[in-house]
Amino acid sequence: MATAAIIASVRRRILPFLAPLDLSDEPLVQTLASISSEIISCFTGVSFSFQRRNSRSLIRKIQIFLVLFQYLADSGFDSNYSSTALTCFKELYLTLYLSKILVHYCAHSSKLWLLLQTPLVSGFFDILNGDFSTLLDVFPINNLRLSDDIREHIELLKKQSSNSRLFIDVNEEMLRERLYSFLDGFENGRIPDSQDLRDFFVEKLKIRDPKTCVAEIGFLEEQIMYYDSDLEPTGSVIKGFIDMIRYCRFLLFGIEDNGLEWRIKNSEKQRKCFIAQEIGDTFRNVPNDFICSISLDLMKDPVIVSTGKTYDRISIDSWIEAGHSTCPTTRQTLMDSSSMVPNRALSRLITWWCTATGISLESEDSVYCPNESLASVLKSRASVEAIKATIMILIQNLENGSESAQTVAAQELRLLARFGVEERLLIAEAGAIPHLHMLLKSENGITQEISITAMFNLAVQEKNRSLIMEENDCLESIVSVLVSGLTMEARENAALLFCLSLTEAYKIQIANANGCIESFAWLIQNGTPRGKKDVMKLLFNISIHPDSCMRMVNSGGVSAIVGALADEVVAERAAKVLAEVAKQSLGAETIGREESAIPGLVKLMRCGTPKGKEFAADALLQLCMRSGTVVVGKVVKAPAITFLMNKLYWTGSDRAKRKANSLALLLKKSRNAGMMRSGNREESFQTDVHVPISIPVSLQ
Repeated sequence: MATAAIIASVRRRILPFLAPLDLSDEPLVQTLASISSEIISCFTGVSFSFQRRNSRSLIRKIQIFLVLFQYLADSGFDSNYSSTALTCFKELYLTLYLSKILVHYCAHSSKLWLLLQTPLVSGFFDILNGDFSTLLDVFPINNLRLSDDIREHIELLKKQSSNSRLFIDVNEEMLRERLYSFLDGFENGRIPDSQDLRDFFVEKLKIRDPKTCVAEIGFLEEQIMYYDSDLEPTGSVIKGFIDMIRYCRFLLFGIEDNGLEWRIKNSEKQRKCFIAQEIGDTFRNVPNDFICSISLDLMKDPVIVSTGKTYDRISIDSWIEAGHSTCPTTRQTLMDSSSMVPNRALSRLITWWCTATGISLESEDSVYCPNESLASVLKSRASVEAIKATIMILIQNLENGSESAQTVAAQELRLLARFGVEERLLIAEAGAIPHLHMLLKSENGITQEISITAMFNLAVQEKNRSLIMEENDCLESIVSVLVSGLTMEARENAALLFCLSLTEAYKIQIANANGCIESFAWLIQNGTPRGKKDVMKLLFNISIHPDSCMRMVNSGGVSAIVGALADEVVAERAAKVLAEVAKQSLGAETIGREESAIPGLVKLMRCGTPKGKEFAADALLQLCMRSGTVVVGKVVKAPAITFLMNKLYWTGSDRAKRKANSLALLLKKSRNAGMMRSGNREESFQTDVHVPISIPVSLQ
């Protein structure tokens, strides 16, 4: 709909910017000749799939205008041009520019999209022809001193333009109706005959390879992504066509010869997964406008505050909760949080950019955030039936195909599982999990990585988790990838266990799996930032189960988490896990024996984020409650601990205030008890802890 938006509103929005109002007569004519020549040279030899007659007719008109402009340019500057002539030249510039846009659109757009838009695009050609006709009616031919042959051409063009009518190619209209008939077949539960589909897509539309199918799908997805609210047909209808084309891609062209190179022979290259590497390369070039100036991270929910600046909602909320009342950038006073307005334009730009670069916008507390534009489109029955048919082809290749075909099939299932709940359920119900399980044992690093990622996407859906856990030896295979996966990315993506651990019944099974906790500890020390974060999420879920503490202690998990306090990427998450582990005496005692635990938590209270400070205070509180006097003594002697508790009390959230207050009370009692034991009763009433403690607080 880009062309529709431009042409429909061009008089209102584009004219002031495109019409060269400040040019003198001579450069204006040369500009007209230049743009006409460009259109002719670029599109005369183009083989248009659709709108052939309209496009060629428009180009022929421009050829005649080019002859006129070249004649005027060669004749030299004529100061006697009337104001009417100059106005016509300026209007011609705009009309030619729009002609260039429309012809380029027809030459480079998706074939299916042009077919769906046949009446609308034909209407645009008719509008431009009307514009040319109007200009020719008022064009002052007699004032331009034209030669007889050029005057004759212009008069003929004027006559032809006035007599032309809206032209819609009958053959194109028939093809459009046939395309809709295929969609109606899926809508009614009837999969069209494969030979009919081949005749239509291969013979009629000339879509003869998988690469062209992928390009067609990508173009239609862009229409949903960019123009969802303005689409005709609607987004759900277009989604149906997308799923139908995806089905035809595998039905008509098979699954192996699709131009995708999954095998990497060099063992060193196997360590560089194309998925993660591509995301890593693009993420380093995040546009500055997409970065929150508080968190210095990609904004997930940009909001505009009262000063006009935009921040990520979670970051500005934390800033305000920390006691700040001014804008971080302008230092102007902020109004209350109710005055924040979602920056929907920026949010959509970020979503487009993430989709284009392959980056998923993931919330810190969510497992997965699919493509918002596609996932939000209401699926028709035709779309669902086409997806089912596609899944069956892919699973057949998983079951009986070659290694290359299995890899491609797993990759396509991985992509389908990204789109939404329905796709994930359909894939699992069709029996994909046992076949993906077998691919986890592949000796090809890319195959292994794709299959574990596909299972990760399926495990997002709670109903699918039981199918994974009930699959014979599937948990063991996942742990095997976690322990000794062929690529770092495969090992980190085995954090699909994070999804499984969201179900209470599976927490202890995961914790007790042989080598599981040890691998988590290794990834905390050696993984990528994304992998470390996922592992911390998983460890937090496991640590909630009371029976998992012993396993974490004996497997070195606690030591690795304490060590992560020194890693800025996951220090906050590490403190959160330690606070949970310390709620059990065994965990608290183990943490207390770690030399770097208390200094690391105190440092986080000093330098961490508001959430990090809260988690660190909670961890220290749990340690002091359950680890004995030795640990309490270490906390009491920590540098500036009193100042940090005071600061957290006055600037933290309500929960942080409660933690700081409780910790201050406990340390004060411990200090007084120590002084009483030393016999110095007078000093026992002296303390430098100034956190208010008059209100009883329930410890959590």
